[in-house]
Amino acid sequence: MKENIEFKVNNFDLLRLLAATEVIVDHYIQHLNIPLNSFGLKLLDLFPGVPVFFIISGYLISASYERNNNLKDYFRNRALRIYPGLWGCIIVTVIAISITGVSFLNKETITWLPSQLIGGIYTPHFLANYGFGSYNGSLWTIPIELQFYILLPMVYRLVPKDKINYVLFGLLILFIALNFGWQLTLSQNIIYKLLRYSFIPHFYIFLIGVILQRLRLFNSSYIYNKALYWVVGYVAFSLSLSDYIQPVVFSLLYTVFLAFCLLSIAYTLPTLSKKLLRTNDISYGIYIYHGLILTVLVQLKLTDHINLLEVIALTYLLAFLSWKLVEKPFIQMKRKTIRPTV
Repeated sequence: MKENIEFKVNNFDLLRLLAATEVIVDHYIQHLNIPLNSFGLKLLDLFPGVPVFFIISGYLISASYERNNNLKDYFRNRALRIYPGLWGCIIVTVIAISITGVSFLNKETITWLPSQLIGGIYTPHFLANYGFGSYNGSLWTIPIELQFYILLPMVYRLVPKDKINYVLFGLLILFIALNFGWQLTLSQNIIYKLLRYSFIPHFYIFLIGVILQRLRLFNSSYIYNKALYWVVGYVAFSLSLSDYIQPVVFSLLYTVFLAFCLLSIAYTLPTLSKKLLRTNDISYGIYIYHGLILTVLVQLKLTDHINLLEVIALTYLLAFLSWKLVEKPFIQMKRKTIRPTV
């Protein structure tokens, strides 16, 4: 019981907030064509939002499934976390884009809208020229995350929850190899682009989170309250060796290093997140709304009149409203959550 309570008290909400904010910064620089030198890019890549989300997702969702592996409850909980916020964002998207000059009264909307509501994210032809060419580029990971949700119970059919076995590490090696093949041999062709939106090149990141959770390393003397050492080591490794290691190999090494770093941060001063955020988890709202804000700004040619801090503030506001009015009420309906409080 004591270990279970200690497991739940962590800074993952704060880490997701920072990761979502990093994605805003990354997309702001990318879509507004703001020049950044190589050192600036390295600094931005130190805390890459999407891998951070995937690692934390593997860690927490596997723990949730182990707590209650009833498939009905599991998929119900996952749906309550993803879909209400996504549906709210899609509704806001239709309203915002309609106000800024695009009509959704066309045949393509009949298939596009239901697809978005179930998580099959894509940009329809009638929005291909809107903004920066994507109605909300940040939503591309939603279908990948949904694939992770489906795959996790299958993984646990192979790997009993009461022990680590070689099958789990074998799966990790398999998907690392698939990621290597994806990056090294397909080289930006159509297959490469299609696989990018599947679980195949990304699942190893999720599995790293699963393995860290299964190993129960959070209270290890090498992890607990040792974030400073991990962060210094990770930053030194990333900034000093990135130019000397083959990029694909470096990507793997720094992802593993990042995962241990995140785990240590999560369990260093582990009550910090609750003190700062008061159990308000607005990271999902930040992630799903910032892309819409950016594409509307580009469409209205307002990018010269608004700065990064203003974009972040506006995103935080929408995310907070999404959390209070939409996400939190549905999350409170989840069964046997691993969160200590909601």
